[in-house]
Amino acid sequence: MQRFDVIVVGGGLVGASCALALARTDISVALVEPQPPRSPRADGSWDSRVYAISPGNAAWLTGLDVWTQLPHDRMARVETMEIYGDQPRNRLEFSAYDSGLRELAWIVENSVVHAELWQALTRQSTVTLYCPARCDALMSEADGVALRLEDGRELAAHLIVGADGADSWVREWVGIASKVDDYGQRGVVANFAIARPHADTAYQWFRADGVLALLPLPGEHVSMVWSTPEDRAQELLEASPEALSREVEAAAAGVLGELRALGPAAAFPLTRQRVQHLVEPRVALIGDAAHNIHPLAGQGVNLGLRDARELVAVLAARGPQSDCGDYRLLRRYERARKEDITALEVTTHLLEKLFESRAVWMAALRNFGLSLVDTQPLIKNALVRRAIA
Repeated sequence: MQRFDVIVVGGGLVGASCALALARTDISVALVEPQPPRSPRADGSWDSRVYAISPGNAAWLTGLDVWTQLPHDRMARVETMEIYGDQPRNRLEFSAYDSGLRELAWIVENSVVHAELWQALTRQSTVTLYCPARCDALMSEADGVALRLEDGRELAAHLIVGADGADSWVREWVGIASKVDDYGQRGVVANFAIARPHADTAYQWFRADGVLALLPLPGEHVSMVWSTPEDRAQELLEASPEALSREVEAAAAGVLGELRALGPAAAFPLTRQRVQHLVEPRVALIGDAAHNIHPLAGQGVNLGLRDARELVAVLAARGPQSDCGDYRLLRRYERARKEDITALEVTTHLLEKLFESRAVWMAALRNFGLSLVDTQPLIKNALVRRAIA
């Protein structure tokens, strides 16, 4: 049986970055992941799955020698964000320049960041990769936990970190309760060529049929996320590339001119998931295993990366307490993350409900709110500071 300080289950962006950061301390790490990362597209086409990475998380990945290795021609800055309500005149704008920043976020493809994280992991002598590998059983030991893999191999550690997504095996095995609210929506994603420059601007429209976002990609391209009810999502998925382009172009009020779909649309279900606890003795949850929020704020992966940052910071600063799985130590991580997670869970949920309502008075309230916030620089800067962390 091989022994480690920490076993990370789940090698997505959050789990891989956590393992990499831990490995750069004095902590030995095993990373267990069922599937190897998908390589970036060799034909130059764009992933349908992109992330808006906050400057704070970009800085953290820079410290891990990952961010600076990413190809700059596959990344785009967001310098401005324009948000529209039911009417074009109801508008809220966030500007990096007005907030004294270079950018509000970076748009980057999942596969590009994921591949670089795994390349960095292979260069760490204190990380052992188990991939492909699946978990079979988790057992308590006197001073830690033992993890049995489906192929019979056994690993032991002081702490196991569940970074294995919304359907977390770790969370289910240790019995941490979670509550799932199904929004009855899907997030439809696709990429488009545009006729007018996006000028490093991200757009978002709160519409009767959901929330439409267009995010800048390098060159004359954008990535779409349309959070919409199931039946509307199915219509978009079944539309021809030409019909989809016209649908999105009309919904975006032609702000980027004529659109041309670069491939078929894909979709994922939208849910809100809250967990009872982030930690148990010798167990910690991060990323989607710990929370799942509506994507309208574009903060899901950022929330998970901040989990990883905090957990690594707590473990690295444990001082004379050498046991990474000590419950008092893990509670320090849980308390540190509670406010950030709760604030985003509540905010995104309330916003979704506010803009979902077709009541006239609700429409008036939300549109007034957008216009009011747009006139309040202090409020706007406070919102920006939270989002860029």
